[in-house]
Amino acid sequence: MDILNLIEKAKKNDRKAFNTLLNTYWSDVYRFQFSKTDNEDEAEDITIKTFSKAFDKIHLYNDKYNFKTWLISISKNIFLDHLRKQHTDTISINKKESEAYKIFDETPSPEDQLIIEQNLIQLKNFIKLLKPHYQEVINLRYFREMSYKEMANSLDEPMNTIKVKLLRAKNLLAEIIKKSSKN
Repeated sequence: MDILNLIEKAKKNDRKAFNTLLNTYWSDVYRFQFSKTDNEDEAEDITIKTFSKAFDKIHLYNDKYNFKTWLISISKNIFLDHLRKQHTDTISINKKESEAYKIFDETPSPEDQLIIEQNLIQLKNFIKLLKPHYQEVINLRYFREMSYKEMANSLDEPMNTIKVKLLRAKNLLAEIIKKSSKN
């Protein structure tokens, strides 16, 4: 599918378009961050924040520029902010970040419902193969049945970050399940 078409659909909150864009560009942004941080967890966290911010601001994307370049620019700025936070002793005042991230909270999709209904023991074993922060968002969403807003409050993270982490966790979980079914 054409990237500009996907972007237009994403601007209209099409979840499949967001998912396709995430899958298409995840490794590019992750590799960029890993080359900067040389740390898998940091690179993954910054990549998640990159997609969170990009999806939140997708309406600002100008199609005169390459989408990958736009993502890398966002990622670079988040990395620089990350470095500044590491090297500063100033106190930040929380100005109700949640106000900046008011996002429509959706009910579980059919895909979400399918995950919930699968064999719990086998599913939990697959989930244990994920990194702890992915296990946590899966647990909060599907086993404790928290809304995105409740998850954001519980984890003290913006709702878009929670959505991107959950999307990434579901994609990784799907890969694990596919690999196990081939064996």
